[in-house]
Amino acid sequence: MTKLALIGLDCADPVLLRELLPGLPTLRELAAGGSLARLRSVDPPITIPAWMCMMTGKDPGELGVYGFRNRKDHGYDKLGVASSASFREPAVWDLLGERGLRSILIGVPGTYPPKPVKGLLVSCFLAPSTEVAYTYPASLREKVTHFAGEYLLDARDFRTEDKARLVEEVVVMTKRRFALARGLASSEPWDLFAMVEIGLDRLHHALWAHHDPQHPHHDPASQFRDALRQYYQLLDQEIAALLCDLPGKTQVLVVSDHGVQSLEGGIALNEWLIRKGYLVLKADPAKPGTRLDDLVGQDLVDWSRTLAWGEGGYYGRVLLNVAGREPEGAIPSSEYETVRKKLARELAAIPDEEGCSIGTRVLFPEEIYREVRGIAPDLLVYFGDLRFRSIGTVGWGRIHLRENDTGPDDANHAPYGILLAYPGLGSGDRSILEVKDMILQHFDGEAS
Repeated sequence: MTKLALIGLDCADPVLLRELLPGLPTLRELAAGGSLARLRSVDPPITIPAWMCMMTGKDPGELGVYGFRNRKDHGYDKLGVASSASFREPAVWDLLGERGLRSILIGVPGTYPPKPVKGLLVSCFLAPSTEVAYTYPASLREKVTHFAGEYLLDARDFRTEDKARLVEEVVVMTKRRFALARGLASSEPWDLFAMVEIGLDRLHHALWAHHDPQHPHHDPASQFRDALRQYYQLLDQEIAALLCDLPGKTQVLVVSDHGVQSLEGGIALNEWLIRKGYLVLKADPAKPGTRLDDLVGQDLVDWSRTLAWGEGGYYGRVLLNVAGREPEGAIPSSEYETVRKKLARELAAIPDEEGCSIGTRVLFPEEIYREVRGIAPDLLVYFGDLRFRSIGTVGWGRIHLRENDTGPDDANHAPYGILLAYPGLGSGDRSILEVKDMILQHFDGEAS
């Protein structure tokens, strides 16, 4: 049976990849002999939940996972961090396992803590360290050490001013991950091989301004102006080495969960809600950058008069305070839609500092998902169509920020990733939700 190998490059962007392709001989050869298309991500286009949407064929609403952090209930407490337990739909490797087919899985976001699989699993950056149980079976960690040495799940603190340290760490992490991939792929039985390298995402966030001449903070004399190009070349070399260890005629898919674009600044979502009277505090924040979670913990939010509050991140999540739903709901349920639609219009109209439109999009969960499970945000807000980050902290005294409140960040996500297939799978854009069926159809065809 012909095997299938999926090589995931988190945040690989179709526009940038085509720009760099002449200097990437391995990927260029795969594209020339196969197909290269854009892969439409989910909404929101972020690592968690996008990879598990890809692997299950389910959208975030069907999975009930809307980001790295999600509401556990309708209370006002902190959000819960997503884990493998958050994803209850069967992944493609579960379905293949039922057919007796074996999988090797390395670094797929959303696989920590590791669940049993028919095959081998090394979980993802959600694992706090390699001191915990991060593999299935547990004994696999010995092979991880054998092939990769001190294995790195992720780069530490990628929102940092110490770019040199980050680049060095990402390079080491990537080389060790691919060493593990080669070791397992060449020594263990498998039908499906799937790995995800997170390093590209980390360097896009850290170095996009150094790479992109159009970025507001671009410095053409930066010592890191070629660092992204050099990292893509490293990935190309590592993929070439991995392909040498795969059996002949293996179907190869090189995919990403989303793309990348310049981050131009931030919109202080909760500051705006305070100014508009939607969010009411009992006392002013003591300092800029105060987390709303901290104010909630100190009972400094007047929930009896608060209609809405928000969460920061790559996109804005707006949560309404509804009577009979939230503990101290202030919006009568009969007025929910009226308030929500009015708020959506006002959010979409937030201008830049010169009063010009920034092209914000506001999404309604029930309109973009096939089903809405768990507790979805009442509104999803893409400030500037994701060219501006949602700033959740308060105390800034202004709505527009040039900096990110969680550390230096040059980039945000874009809605299209890549789908490079060898042999080719046809031309034209595809959806990330199609990948699971592409994999199943490959094995269906092999079985027929």
